[in-house]
Amino acid sequence: MDTLMGILRGGIGMAFFIGICYILSSNRKNINWKLVGIGITMQVVLAFAILKIPFVRIIFDAIARFFVVVLDFTNAGAEFVLGNWPAVAQIVDGASGEPFTIGYVFIFKVLPTIIFFSALSSLLYYLGILQLIIKGFAWVMTRLMGLTGAESLAAAANVFIGQTEAPLVVKPYLEGMSRSEILCLMTGGMATIAGSVFAAYVGFLGGDDPVAKQMFATHLLTASIISAPAAIVAAKMLFPETREIDLEHQKLDIPRQDAGNNVLDAISTGTTDGVKLAVNVGAMLLVFIAFVALVNYLLQDMLGAWTGLNDWVSEITSTQYEGFNLEFILGVLFAPVAWLIGVESADLMVVGQLLGTKTTINEFVAYANLEGLKTSMSSKSLVITTYALCGFANFGSIGIQIGGISAIAPGQRKNLTELGVKALIGGTIACFLTATVAGMLL
Repeated sequence: MDTLMGILRGGIGMAFFIGICYILSSNRKNINWKLVGIGITMQVVLAFAILKIPFVRIIFDAIARFFVVVLDFTNAGAEFVLGNWPAVAQIVDGASGEPFTIGYVFIFKVLPTIIFFSALSSLLYYLGILQLIIKGFAWVMTRLMGLTGAESLAAAANVFIGQTEAPLVVKPYLEGMSRSEILCLMTGGMATIAGSVFAAYVGFLGGDDPVAKQMFATHLLTASIISAPAAIVAAKMLFPETREIDLEHQKLDIPRQDAGNNVLDAISTGTTDGVKLAVNVGAMLLVFIAFVALVNYLLQDMLGAWTGLNDWVSEITSTQYEGFNLEFILGVLFAPVAWLIGVESADLMVVGQLLGTKTTINEFVAYANLEGLKTSMSSKSLVITTYALCGFANFGSIGIQIGGISAIAPGQRKNLTELGVKALIGGTIACFLTATVAGMLL
C-alpha cells in the first residue's frame, strides 16, 4: 500500500511540474509532446535501471566506488599540505567534544577535492576520454529526442562538466543557436552539477564513512544523469523549437579545445582552474551564510522578538524552529513541493527549508545544512533531498551563465539575459522531477 501511495503521489508531482512548464510556455501549441513523453520515459527507465536492476546497479556502484577511491587520493594530498585534519580539529576544538565540525570538513576535505577533480577532468579531456563519453550520451539524445547535435552535446557535457565549461564544447555553434537551443543549454547547466563539486558533495555528505560515501556517490551520479533528459523536457516545453531539424545530417563533433601542450600542462591548467573554483565556492559560502545570519537577525532577533512571532513559531512547530527566521519562511513556502516529490510528512518543513535555500542561495549552502540535519531525517527523505538539491539552479547561476556564455558568444547576450529566469525555472523543475522519480522508486 505504501508503495502504491508513493507512486500515486509521485504521479501527481510529475503532472504538477509538467503543468507548470505548460502554463509558462511561450508557445503551447508547438510543444512537442512526443519529446516530452520520451524524455520522461528516459528518466524513469534510467532511474529504474540504475536503482532496481542488479546488473546496472553493479556498474554504477563500481563507478561510484571509483569516485570514493579518488577521494582517498585527494585526502593523501590534502594531508601532506594541510596536515592531519582530525588531529588539527581535535587540538583546536577538542574542548567542545565536537572536533569534526562542518568548517573543518569543508576546509580539509571539500575544497581540496574540488581542486583535484578539476585537475583530473582536465587530464581526461586532454586524453580524449571525456569527449568520447560526452559524444556517446549526445548520440543517444539526438536519436531518441530529436535534438540538434549542438544542444545534444551541450546537454551531455553538462552531466560531466560545469555550466561554464559545457558551452565550450559547442563554442563554434553558439552564435547560430536558436532561442530554444540556448534555453536548452542554459537549463541543462542549471539542472546538473560539475564533476568537481560532485566529488566534493560525496566527501561532504559521506564524511569518513565509506558506506555512506558509496551511497551518496551512487545517488548523486544517478541524479546528475537522469536530470539531463528532465532539463531537455522542461526547456522544450518552456520554449518549443519551431525550426525544422534535419536529424540525418547532425554533427556531433567536439571542437578541440586548448587542454594543454602535454599531460603536465593539462594537469597544471586544471589545478589552476580548480583553485579559482575552490576559492570562489568558499567566498560565496562565507558571504551568503553571513547574509543569512543578517536576515535572520532582522527577522528573529528584531521583528520576531518585538511582535511575539518567535513564540508563535516555536509553538506551532513544536520547537523545531526557534523563531520567525528565514529557515521557517522557506520551509513553509516549499513544504508543498517537498510533499510532491515524495518526502515523508515529518520532514516536510525541514526539506522545504533546504529546497528554498538551494533555489534562493545555492546548493552548496543547502548541502551544508543537510549535512547537519541528515541524522534527524528519515533515510527516504534524505535520499530524495539529495536528488532535489543536485543542480546549479539558483539566482546566482543566471549571472554566471550570462557572463560565461556571452564572453564566447557576444551575439547571444540578449537571448541569455531574456531567458535567464526561464532557465532557472526549467532547471529547478528538472531537479524536482528527478527527485520525484527517485521518490517513486525508493
